[in-house]
Amino acid sequence: MKDEKISVGGQAVIEGVMMRSPKVVATVVRRADGTLENKVQDFIPLSKRKKYLNIPVLRGALSLFEMMKLGIGTLNWSADKAIEDEKKAKGEKVEKSKNSFFQNLLEGLGTSAVLIIALGIFMYIPYKITDIFEEKFNSNQFIFNLLAGMIRTIFIILYMYAISFMKDVKRLFEYHGAEHKAIAAFEKGLEMNVENVKAQTRFHPRCGTSFILIAAIITIIIFSIFDSLYYLYYVYPNIISRIGVHLLFMPVAVGVSFELLKMSEKYSGIKPVALLIQPGLWLQHITTNEPDDSQLEVAIESILLSTQYLNTGTGVEK
Repeated sequence: MKDEKISVGGQAVIEGVMMRSPKVVATVVRRADGTLENKVQDFIPLSKRKKYLNIPVLRGALSLFEMMKLGIGTLNWSADKAIEDEKKAKGEKVEKSKNSFFQNLLEGLGTSAVLIIALGIFMYIPYKITDIFEEKFNSNQFIFNLLAGMIRTIFIILYMYAISFMKDVKRLFEYHGAEHKAIAAFEKGLEMNVENVKAQTRFHPRCGTSFILIAAIITIIIFSIFDSLYYLYYVYPNIISRIGVHLLFMPVAVGVSFELLKMSEKYSGIKPVALLIQPGLWLQHITTNEPDDSQLEVAIESILLSTQYLNTGTGVEK
């Protein structure tokens, strides 16, 4: 389909799919009346625009931050469209207005509360549980972080499994499967139609699910080495201080994980790399579902729009 290989990534959103090519981001959602609505915008990563930032590890940390910001923005856009459809179905008036200062403040407080809860569940509780057994392994920091990391990973998997039974999340995971299938067909250079896309696997090695597991492993290794050196001179007075220090070094773990994920795609044919990828593919049995034809159509439209403007770089938001 393309003479030069184009790297495309994506994300499922509410009743739709966001696709990102090297220059353009396209989000397509299916409205309640069956029509498709899209939002297309130019997007070039900071590490591509600023060459001095395009260095290993640093570009990974920056990329994650940009992807989180972009992902939340597109998810909110799709949520707004879903709310509009819900109001129309109820016969309520749909008004397009900007949030007030207090609405933005409340949203910010809500996001902060979610982050605090997430830190509590995925960092504080695993450390607290591990702390109970610390004396048994003589404060060995490698074992401490290994056990805490294993507990954290189990919590993440259980969380994904639990929410997968929710109706809206099931729907989201179907669009996630559609996203993967569309990318697989595009990467093989196939004609982008429902028949070709439907035949593809819904499991993709470059998925964010795989990134989470790789990041979990890298985090264990980095924090184990760091804490072992740290304990030669200092001791954490409590769990909160440990979490604070670890959060400061989290961008390093994220950056290294990003580089490994990129390498895993390039060297996926090598057995050790294939073994590293496999757990992420297994986890996608939870985070993706088989999509229907209408969802595949959304993913196809999204990937076509994201690659349509590559030669000109003039994605237009609409």
